[in-house]
Amino acid sequence: MREGRAALLVAVTATLGCARPQPMAALRVCADPNNLPFSDSTGAGFENRLATLVADEMKARVEYTWWAQRRGFIRNTLNAHQCDVVMGVPTSFELTAVTRPYYRSSYVFVSRRDRELRVRSLDDSALRRLTVGVQLVGDDYANAPPAHALANRGIVTNVRGYNVQGDYRQPSPPARIIDAVASGEVDIAVAWGPLAGYFATREAVPLDLVPVSPQIDLPFLPFVFDISMGVRRADSTLRDTLNAILVRRRASIDSLLDSYGVPLLNAKGATPRVTASR
Repeated sequence: MREGRAALLVAVTATLGCARPQPMAALRVCADPNNLPFSDSTGAGFENRLATLVADEMKARVEYTWWAQRRGFIRNTLNAHQCDVVMGVPTSFELTAVTRPYYRSSYVFVSRRDRELRVRSLDDSALRRLTVGVQLVGDDYANAPPAHALANRGIVTNVRGYNVQGDYRQPSPPARIIDAVASGEVDIAVAWGPLAGYFATREAVPLDLVPVSPQIDLPFLPFVFDISMGVRRADSTLRDTLNAILVRRRASIDSLLDSYGVPLLNAKGATPRVTASR
């Protein structure tokens, strides 16, 4: 009997020793390969680093489906089941189910510090005489909130548009609007805070970033947005897993966003100082 048990133990041990290790599960991420500071194919964006943080918590590896983040992005990636999560979408986004927000940020005024413009409001009369850069979105050059707000105030002829997607053959096309401020091509720009905060620190001259006021331009044109992760509507299990990680790793995520210069607003709307320099 003893010999039989010993033989069985040896056989089981040998079988286990020869078994192949199970592959690590994958966190399949939909991402743009040329969209810093959010993501790029080298993994340099803060959404890349966030994906790694989340995957580590899930004991998984990160796998990317790369697709330019323009019209059709969700349809061709997430909804085509090529990947399972988009790392950054507005919390009000209608094309996906969303997690709890993991940051709140604002559009900001960007200007050269040596100009001392001190523009803080869309109602500042200086915007009528300055050359103002605004972001355009998508293949059809749709207007982002700042362009609408300025047009509503009759500020049109001195406004210059910069497509967020820009020349996709060049690295970091969203940076062009911040380059324009630094070079003096425009006097001031109104840009999405995470983009502005990241690229402002990479310019040759010091730039100032000031959150746009009002935060909501009446009747309803918001300049402050909560950002979440997006998953397919049926993927409630993944959404719940991501929500738990966002709570558990809150401090690490805040530190990551701060390291990329993301201007963060707290739940009460208070804004930290968001000046930027070399």
